[in-house]
This record gives sequence, C-alpha cells and structure tokens, in this order.
Amino acid sequence: MGMCININNPLDFCGLKFAVSAAINRISMKHVVALALLFSLVVDASSVHSKVVVKKPYTLAAAPASNKGMADEILKYINDYRRKKGLPALSMNASINAEAQRHSENMAARRTSFSHNGFQGRIKRISSSLNGGIENAAENVAMGSTSAQDVVNGWLTSSMHKRNIEGHYNLTGIGVAADKKGVLYFTQIFVAN
Repeated sequence: MGMCININNPLDFCGLKFAVSAAINRISMKHVVALALLFSLVVDASSVHSKVVVKKPYTLAAAPASNKGMADEILKYINDYRRKKGLPALSMNASINAEAQRHSENMAARRTSFSHNGFQGRIKRISSSLNGGIENAAENVAMGSTSAQDVVNGWLTSSMHKRNIEGHYNLTGIGVAADKKGVLYFTQIFVAN
C-alpha cells in the first residue's frame, strides 16, 4: 500500500481534486488507509510522503546495532538503484538520520501512528541543522519488511515511493526500529539542499 500526501497543495485522487484544509488532520488513519487502497494518490508537490505496509508482519527482535546495519544496507540498495538510473548517490546526514530514527521509534512505540505525522516538524528541525538550506524534502515509511532488500523492493514497486527514491535529492536519513513484537518500522527522509 502506498500513499502520497502534500499538505500544501490540493490532493489528486485519480483526477478528482479535493482542497486540503485543517480537516485533513481529523481524518482517521483507517479512512486514509481505506482511501489509499481504493485510489492511487498522485501529487505534484515539493514535499511528498509515502508509506508501504507489508501484509505479513515479521516478528524479529532486532537490536539497535542491527537496525543501524539495516539502515546502512537500505542506503546501499537505494544508491545502487539510483546509480543504475544515472542518478547521484545520496549521502547519509546525521541530523536527518536522527529525525528518521526518532520517527521510526515513535511509530514502533505507538507514540504516533504509522504515518507521516510530524513531517513538517522533522523538516523544520533538519532545515535548522542545515542552516535553512532545504530546497525540497520527501519521506517514505514502511512497516513489516523483513530485510533491507524487502523494504527497498516494496518501495520500488510503488510509483510514489519510487518517485521519492528517484527524486533530485542529495541527502538522506534512515531510521529502523522494532516494536515489542519485533515488527520493524522504517523511515527514509530525502532532502535536497
């Protein structure tokens, strides 16, 4: 399942335009998921968010060190793909990485739902750490994948996630966290500065 949401522009649900308002924040995740299953949401936007859910949650109690290793593997697969497309490799950035990791941990601990909640706050904090030098940003999230290759393959089979991966970005941060049952949550933030 994939979803792109741009909170600055109208949403385009297969050609049907809906104005974004403060009411979008009151839509429950159940409704958003139902809409995502029915429609492929495509947004022409400067900030694009996407998420993937793997249908078979995998239970793996992963230690933080192995999660860091998985984040490094995700970057390797993403950069291998980008090179094949003639795109420059993304560089891991410590402040972006910290924001992505915190978001994955918050989703895994149920402090926030599996969503892009707080994306603008994350980007604002990243922008401050980069001295305001953000031209564009996007985010992919996923849950339930069993390996770095699984999560990247899931993102690449979704046009919205693929669009973020192929975007004109130069920096990234990747966070991986496991919930109490060992289900993994992933966040990748893309930044152009």
